[in-house]
Amino acid sequence: MGNNSFPSRKTVERIREQYPEGCRVELINMDDPYSRLSPGEQGTVNLVDDTGTVFVDWDCGSHLGVVYGIDRIRKL
Repeated sequence: MGNNSFPSRKTVERIREQYPEGCRVELINMDDPYSRLSPGEQGTVNLVDDTGTVFVDWDCGSHLGVVYGIDRIRKL
């Protein structure tokens, strides 16, 4: 994956398998200066789009997506 390119279809499929809709995740870090999310926040995966972004319904009410290759989460 280059600076302005998206992950391969195979990588996106792997992300979808790892983070299926409804699974619970915890934020490790997010590289977004405007986000109020902090490491340790938890939420439920809503979907993984074709760019590998994992959209999470965070328990705090946020709906920010986790960007592949930049932000990090772990499955609970």
